[in-house]
This record gives sequence, C-alpha cells and structure tokens, in this order.
Amino acid sequence: MEQDATSAKWKKVFSLPVIVAALGYFVDIYDLVLFSIVRVPSLKSLGLQGQELINQGVFLLNMQMVGMLVGGIIWGVLGDRKGRLKIMFGSIFLYSIANLANGMVSSLPAYAALRFIAGIGLAGELGAGITLVSEVLHKSVRGYGTMIVASIGVSGAILANAVAASFDWRNAFFIGGVLGLLLLILRISVAESGMFRDMEKKEVSKGNFLALFTDRKRFGRYLDSILIGIPTWFVVGILITFSPEFAKALKVTGPVSAGNAVMYCYLGLVFGDFASGALSQLLKSRKKVILLFLILTGIGVVWYFLASGVTPAAFYGICTFLGFASGYWAIFVTVAAEQFGTNLRATVATTVPNFVRGMVVPITLSFQWARGQLGLERGAVAVGCVCMLIALVSLYRLEETFHKDLDYFEEYL
Repeated sequence: MEQDATSAKWKKVFSLPVIVAALGYFVDIYDLVLFSIVRVPSLKSLGLQGQELINQGVFLLNMQMVGMLVGGIIWGVLGDRKGRLKIMFGSIFLYSIANLANGMVSSLPAYAALRFIAGIGLAGELGAGITLVSEVLHKSVRGYGTMIVASIGVSGAILANAVAASFDWRNAFFIGGVLGLLLLILRISVAESGMFRDMEKKEVSKGNFLALFTDRKRFGRYLDSILIGIPTWFVVGILITFSPEFAKALKVTGPVSAGNAVMYCYLGLVFGDFASGALSQLLKSRKKVILLFLILTGIGVVWYFLASGVTPAAFYGICTFLGFASGYWAIFVTVAAEQFGTNLRATVATTVPNFVRGMVVPITLSFQWARGQLGLERGAVAVGCVCMLIALVSLYRLEETFHKDLDYFEEYL
C-alpha cells in the first residue's frame, strides 16, 4: 500500500500539469532573453549606433521589466480569483501576439510599447506554473516538480540563441509567437488545481494584493521572498546582457557576443536549477540550498572580474558558472509559493519573480550611475555587492518551508 502511494506521487511529478508548466516557462524564457540576444542587431536596424546601443538597450529592457511588474500584479490576483489555468492561457496568448507584432516594428517607440505589452504577458507563466505544480504534488516530491519546470524552462534561452543565430531578429520574434500559440493547444487538457477548486466553494477572500501590505509580518515575508532573488538578475541583467562591453574592458582576447553569453549562462542555469532542486530534496531544506548558491554566485562574480586577458572560450566558461550559481531560481519561487496560503499563493508566486525581474530597473539605473562615478567594472562590483548583502539578510529572516503543508488559507481582514 505504501509502495503504491509512493509510486503515485512520482507519477504526478511527470504528469501533464508539470510538463505543460515547464513548456510554458520554456517559451517564457525564450522571449524574455531574446531581446538581450538581438539587442544590438535590432537597434542597429532601426538606425541606432554607438553609446545609444547601451542607453536605448537599457530603456527597452526596463520597459519590458516594468510590463512584468504590472503583469505580475494583474495575473497574480486573477490567478487566485479565477484560477491558475486561466492566467496560464491569458498570459501566453498576450505575449505570443506581442512577439508576432514585435517582428514588424519600425520605430523605437513601437518597439518600447511592444516590449511593455510582452512583459505583461510574460509575467503570468512562471508564477501560475509553480503554483499549480506546488498544489498538485505531495510535499515530499513538489521540489522535484518545480525543479523540472525550471530546468526545462530556462533551456528556452538556448533555443533563443540558436534561432537568433540562424534567423533575422524579426523572424526570431515571429518564431517565439508561433511557439506560444502552439502551446495553447496542449493546455486544453490540463486540469485545475484541486486546492483552488476546493477554495472556490468557500467564503474566503481571494487574491487580495493589498493584504500583503496591511500586516507587518506578512509584508516582511513577502519582501524577503522578493529580495533573495535579486542577485540572479544582477548577473543576467548586468553581467550577461552587457558582456560584450565588459569583455572589452577586461581585454578578452577576442570578440564576445551577448547571444553566446546568454546561451552559456542559461546552459549553466539548466544544471543549476536541476542541482538546487535535487539538493533541496536530499537536504530537506530550501534555505541551506539558497545560501550555498548565493555563495557560489559571489565566487562567480569575483571570477568574472578577475578574468582579464582571458580567451572568449574561458569567458563563456565563467558565464556558464555564473548561470549555474544563479540556478536557485526554482527553489526561490517555490519558497515564495510555500510562504503563503492558497487564497494568496498565486498572487505571491506570480508577483514575486516579476518583482525580482522588475528589480532590473533599479539595478540597471544604479549601474548607470555607479558606472559614471566609479567606472564600468568598479561600478558593477559595487552594485553586485549591495545585491548580495540584501539577499543574504532576507534569506536569514525567512522561515524554512520544506515540510510545510500548503492546504490552508491566509487569514486577513
């Protein structure tokens, strides 16, 4: 009997909801990193050059991230009020249409507007997927489920680089849009979370985003859940996105492309997400694994800035290590989902990763300021140190959630 129960738990780890959530995140990541890969050729085709490639690149990246902040709130609230599956459908449809339109832009304002709309669409995938997977799997194996979602998902960046290398940047956006629309067909047969269906029958407040700010302890949990993730987007948003500029400053012996840097970083992320998820199950702890990967991230950042005069291959190797070290993303989002009750879980799990992604805005603005004051390399190091310190303090304050039963409601007025 016990063996049958264990077998049933493991079958659910590889069930359709997990696979569909993973593929949704795959397409999400494809689009999320595609702009970083095609930033230079797309902006050059619109007539920009020189310093404008960085300045306008930061502007467009920030527009996308602001869209994700807005979308995170919209989809999160709808996820707790209307269901996890509905926001998975709505979000992928919106960013698929935005991708298709993005391939036809002819001006910077249109480019910016579509990156904002795409950001809104992108915001719903990961949080909804992690919430659904966390609720359909038993607590003893849910870490493996979220590990699969993240590991398959981040490999979308590898496809993005391959597509961008083989096709014009406009066609790369078209392909992303078509992939998203195809995924909608697969989602038709996925069932809603049982915990959400049970909640629908009860008189309980659902998806009250403002409730996250009306109680000091609840707000503290929410804020700390966000802040433990910001080093990942310092790595991706600064060190990887602007790797060609850093490579020149570090006197790397050959040209470095942002596309290859993104590909190698996300290749590392695939293995990092897999390792962090498996390790959290073996150690039966989320916090210990996040601490370990934060330490590895710090080591990777130091290695990056000591890489003066290395070959492009060695530089890409460092990008791969940074990706691996940043691969606690699956655990980070799982921790956020596990911190809150069913009636706030989708709101939290959807807004938290998008607020972390949205932290790219203050991180890049801080980097721009620090670069002017301290120079390119020292400015980046200063911003990175602040991000790491904030994450470590926040991790210390969060509770361990590995053994937590998720079938409960968050009580608030």
